[in-house]
Amino acid sequence: MDSNELRRIYLKFFKEKNHEIIPSASIMPENDPTVLFTTAGMHPLQIFLMGQPHPAGNRLANCQKCIRTIDIDEVGDANHLTFFEMLGNWSLGDYFKEEAISMSWEFLTDARWLGLDPEKISVTVFAGDDEVPRDEESAESWHRMGIPNERIYYLGRSDNWWGPAGDTGPCGPDTEMFYDTGKDPCSETCSPGCNCGKYFEIWNDVFMSYNKKSDGTYEKLRQHNVDTGMGIERTVAVLNGMETVYEIDTIAPLVEKVVKLAQIKDQPNEEQTRAIRIIVDHIKAATFILGDDKQLRPSNLGQGYVLRRLIRRIIRQANLLNIKQRFLPELSQTVIDLYREIYPELARNNNFILENLSQEEQKFSAALRRGIRKFNQILKEKNIITGKDAFLLFTSFGFPLEITTELAAEKNIVIDIEAFKEEFEHHRNLSRKATAGTFQSGLADHSEKTTRLHTATHLLQQALRDVLGDHVEQRGSNITPERTRFDFSHSRNLSAEEIKNVEDIVNQKIQEALPVRKEILTPQEAQKQGALGFFEERYEGKVSVYSVGSFSKEICTGPHVKNTHDIGRFKIQKQRNIGSGLIRIRATVE
Repeated sequence: MDSNELRRIYLKFFKEKNHEIIPSASIMPENDPTVLFTTAGMHPLQIFLMGQPHPAGNRLANCQKCIRTIDIDEVGDANHLTFFEMLGNWSLGDYFKEEAISMSWEFLTDARWLGLDPEKISVTVFAGDDEVPRDEESAESWHRMGIPNERIYYLGRSDNWWGPAGDTGPCGPDTEMFYDTGKDPCSETCSPGCNCGKYFEIWNDVFMSYNKKSDGTYEKLRQHNVDTGMGIERTVAVLNGMETVYEIDTIAPLVEKVVKLAQIKDQPNEEQTRAIRIIVDHIKAATFILGDDKQLRPSNLGQGYVLRRLIRRIIRQANLLNIKQRFLPELSQTVIDLYREIYPELARNNNFILENLSQEEQKFSAALRRGIRKFNQILKEKNIITGKDAFLLFTSFGFPLEITTELAAEKNIVIDIEAFKEEFEHHRNLSRKATAGTFQSGLADHSEKTTRLHTATHLLQQALRDVLGDHVEQRGSNITPERTRFDFSHSRNLSAEEIKNVEDIVNQKIQEALPVRKEILTPQEAQKQGALGFFEERYEGKVSVYSVGSFSKEICTGPHVKNTHDIGRFKIQKQRNIGSGLIRIRATVE
């Protein structure tokens, strides 16, 4: 079974179980500064897990593209990935543990679906702690499925608790399903959760019935939710009896290309294998980030910085493999071709992806040469490379610590990593102080100020279109209790007169006390009524459409005020041209 077939039958199974199939959300979260990238299928659904009705109903399923960098140092082993696809199904206050576990068991073991041997499946459940009790309900459900006590394991919070995606939000205990690969146990205590490779995690059912508050305590959610996750890459590897995820259909072609580029004739050694895997994983992650319709570019801040580090890590690993020629666009094109039918945004943004990879490859290849020259200069002057020197190379030349460490080792010099970390922490603390208070809320923040700003942003977009023209399209937004940040398509900064005109229109609509009304429509109905929504390919089934009087109509998930007089006075604080025909406006309400 390949990735496309697993994706197809999973969604078919849950459609038969009365789930609405929804599309993958953007890989970059909207209006959520708590995380940089979408890390799981539940992430874009947090607002609905907290109780807001979803336009598609209370049973959902999809395949979500994800970026997770928390385990980036583990990439290069058999199974860790930065980019992956997560199959998931959700119950928003509908079914709970018993039915979720029953459906998981049916999909895994029934011959119509995956048909796995039930005797090879073990499960883990939450062992409980001082804050949340032991999950006996899940254990009893597994008993009823036929799993004996000896294949049910109770594990703690580090293994069997999921969420929240940021510091606060929906979370809860989970139950995880493991497949016995047939390998010999590593010890007498070998069991699911062990990393020896005998037990392979293939599915995770999260029972989101708690909300973690800002003070670290937990409260019960208004509704019980189910959030499940099955990683396509890992599951395909298990189903085909493969040793690693790098053998599956969406990864193996990339491995073959890198081996050919490196001119490796025999079986790659351990060091080469690790380098190949990092290149392959990171080019997939970089391609999907660049391929998002938000058209993020490499930079030194936030998401752009992560993207830049991924690309630079690729180039460094290629350097270790003695790959001399420029190769990133060619390798990325293979990724695009593998996924273009599933994720058409990659095809839409094909040129953007390749151009940015080519530019970044050219820049960092030059930086790599400059960094090596600076390294040699420091060594000649001081006959030593200190932790402070390593940090200088890192900040001034974009020179990764591992390259400095490797070059030093060749000269029998040991870098003082602790000194480097001290410099790094000092630098990071300064950065934190500089940005303290910038982002105080996330997607689940329904505070009064955030809600007022959200509705004001709808007014802002329509006012910009009235003043500048219908070419104005939203390209991103970020709303906190302090301000709204709105990115839109326009070729130049606004004049002082244009800014005043936009402010006047918004404030006039606020003074008119326009009602805000929500409708549930199909995307076609919304478009026919003139609703704005510039990522239509992401909308399937039903959508929420918010109308502000007869002035503004947009596809949106909310929340909003009931009447514009609740917003207050709108003020544009500043604007900035952020390149690529995009202008960023920052505004607030008083």
